[in-house]
Parts: sequence; structure tokens; C-alpha cells
Amino acid sequence: MATEIEAWITGPKNDGVFSLEQGKGEEDGPYGSEDLNELEVNGNWTPQEKALHEARLKAKAKRRLRKSSSRDSNRESFSDSVSGELSTDPHSPKGKNAVNDRKSRTGKGRGLPKKGGAGGKGVWGAAGMVYEVEEPDAKDPNYDESSQGDTVYATVVPELDERELEKTINPIVQEYFEHGDTKEVEMLLKELNLGHHKYEFSSLAVSLSLEGKASHRELTSRLLSDLSGKVLSEKDMSRAFDKMLKELPDLILDTPEAPQMLGQFIARAIADHALPMSFLDCYKGKVDCDHARAALDRASVLLSMKRKIMRLDNVWGVGGGQRPVKHLIKEMNLLLKEYLVSGELSEAEHCLRDLEVPHFHHELVYEAVVMVLESTGDTALQMMVKLLKAFWQTGLITLDQMNRGFQRVYDELPEINLDVPHAHSIMETFVDLCYKESVITKQLRDSCPTSLTFMSKNDGVFTEKKCK
Repeated sequence: MATEIEAWITGPKNDGVFSLEQGKGEEDGPYGSEDLNELEVNGNWTPQEKALHEARLKAKAKRRLRKSSSRDSNRESFSDSVSGELSTDPHSPKGKNAVNDRKSRTGKGRGLPKKGGAGGKGVWGAAGMVYEVEEPDAKDPNYDESSQGDTVYATVVPELDERELEKTINPIVQEYFEHGDTKEVEMLLKELNLGHHKYEFSSLAVSLSLEGKASHRELTSRLLSDLSGKVLSEKDMSRAFDKMLKELPDLILDTPEAPQMLGQFIARAIADHALPMSFLDCYKGKVDCDHARAALDRASVLLSMKRKIMRLDNVWGVGGGQRPVKHLIKEMNLLLKEYLVSGELSEAEHCLRDLEVPHFHHELVYEAVVMVLESTGDTALQMMVKLLKAFWQTGLITLDQMNRGFQRVYDELPEINLDVPHAHSIMETFVDLCYKESVITKQLRDSCPTSLTFMSKNDGVFTEKKCK
């Protein structure tokens, strides 16, 4: 036995561990596993025998590790299988960890699991971890606002610049001149982001109305009054009119009456409480432009009139079809009488256009023919033919309006003849002259009554007679 122990001590070694071949040879040595176990039980092991026994166990563990790696089975660390001190080399192909092992595979570190065993796909965290309620971070790329409870959406509208402002506002104002609905304009303006250019809406609307009709200016004054306090403030109105007072030298090139009209706008805005009462006081003694001074003087005069603010409701008149019929008839009679006195066709045409009632121009034809029948001499007859011809050529009076006006006179001729005995002959002369000047059609001329029908009483019996 002493000879075997001496051979074991003096035999080849590999870092204090016997090689596999040597281990295999020693397994069949004079001391088998049963003998060693018996010696251990009896407590008769020498230190050399104990070291030999441990070396054989380590060699057996190495063989088991190689067999498990060849079958691609799950690899287990040497510390788990033996509960010993031997650890595998992480850089060795045979010592690599299993695929599903959560230990570091880089060969660095202490070989502990990643994140303490709480990392990896599908892992909720380490055992025993308690999560606290966290507030959602809106800057988190995975932030989902639809799953965060009540969500408030806000529409962000970019602010309009000066170029886009005019392109956007002009169609809105032009459409308003057609429908006259201030609420629709208010709704459209609330959808826009005018920003610090909000006051320019008032100046653009007033500028467009200066180039339009009196009804457009009346609609603009109503619009400014309705938008005041809702969309536009008194400060916005003041800035708008201040800007227009400075631009009067340019406005007067297209609209010579711009200073007077702007003064009426200012007076109406003050009367409607769209402008502060102190607006005019801010300019006393501080205006150098003659046009601006004329506009402010006009506004001051209108506000100081006898009926004062109450009178300014009709500063632009009543527009078009909103006027009563009796008022329109009175205006047309006045127009014809002024024409017979002055003989100015252009002024008569301008006044008729300002009435803005193209659907009611047949009344002008009717009044003109009746005025000819009630007049004495040929002057009125010749001038009325000239007037109707001018209106016909310019298209101010259409064929339908001309026919309706003459036909109304034809229907009322018997009644007119009671007040004007010679109305029949005057009518025939006037119709023939209008036909020669191409004012009426041949059909309309032929429909003129050629005789008057009246009732006479003979011997107590009413008979119908016709006379030339």
C-alpha cells in the first residue's frame, strides 16, 4: 500500500486535479470504492487516501458534464451538481451557460442573473416586488392618451398672417353683403385665429363697403355693432378706425367721398356703443391731415344734431327692399320731378341705382307715363321718352319691367281719363314716339287701347259707347 501511495504522489498532475485517463486507471486500483467507503466508516483513512477519494469524485463530475453537453441538454453549473468549489471557464465552449440561463454570457461580471432575475421578456419582476401607482408621463413615447381616462382634445388653429388675412376676410364680407346674417359671420370669425390682427377685420369690412352701395354700408354698421363685445372689443374698433383715418389719402383716390363716409361710420359706431364716447376727444388738436380732420368733423356734426344719437340709425338710409312701398314710390316721383327740372340723365340714373330695387323699376315706368299724361305741353313727353330710352339702353330697366309699367297704365286708363279728358290721345302719341325710339316693342304698342269705353245715360238706360 505504501508503494501505491508513493506512486500517486509522484505521478503526473494537472493543476492539482488528476486527468481523466489517470482517474480511469485509478478506479481499478487496489482500493475500490467499497474499500474506501469501508475505511471511511471505520475512520481509518489516511490524509493521502482522503485526497485520492476527492480527486476521483471531481473526475467523475467532469465526465458527467461532458456527456450532458454532447446531448444538447440543459447545462447545469458545476456548483449545483457537486455542491463543491469547482467552476467552469466561461470562455470555454464546454463551459458556456445554457440558452435559457439568465446569467451573463459575456464572461464578465460575477456570473449573477441579469437584474437580479427580474429582467427579460415576459418577466414581471423579481419575486416579492410590489409596484406603486405611477403617474403617466405625457412625454413617454409609449404614452397612450386614449387609455388615461378623460381626454380633452383641443383644435390648434394657426394664426393668420397679413397676406392670408385679407384673402380669408374678403370672401366672408362679400357673402355677408348678400345674405346679411351677422351670426354666420360671427361663427366664421370664431373659427379663425386672427391673433393680434383681429382689429383689421373692421378696417377691411369698412373699406369694402366704401366701394359698394349704401345698403352695404348699412350692413357693415350693423355687423360692427353686433360683433362688438363678442368678437371685437372697443380697443379693436378704435385701432381699426385709427388705421383708416391714417389711410384716408389712399382711400380717397378710389372713393372721393371717403372722408364723409368714414365720419358717418365713426358717428354710427359711437351711437351703437361699438366705439367709446371719448374717441373723438383723443384727436382734438392732434390731426394734421385735412381728410382725417374732415372725417372727424363730420362725425362730430352728426353726433351733435338735434335728435342726436337716435337719428343715426338711418344715417345710411334704409336699404333696398327693406323700404316701404310708399316710400319707394315717393322717392321715384321725386326723382322724376328733379329730372324734369334739371334734365340730367346721369343724376337720375345714379339716384335710381341708389334705391337698389331693380325688381320695382316697373313703378318708375308707370309713374313716368302717368306724369306725361297729367302734364301740359310736349316738353315732359319728349324728356320722358329720352329718359326711358337711356334706362333701356343701359339695361337699368329690363323688357319685363318696361312691359309691366305700360300695361299697368293701359289697365288704369279709363280711370285716368276721368281726371285727364285728353289722356287717350296723349297716350297714343307717347306710345308711338316710344316705339319709334325703340323703347317698347311693336306688340306692346299694338296692345294700347285705340278707343275709350264709357257708360252714358239715355232715357234712363245705360248704354256703352266708343268714341275716337
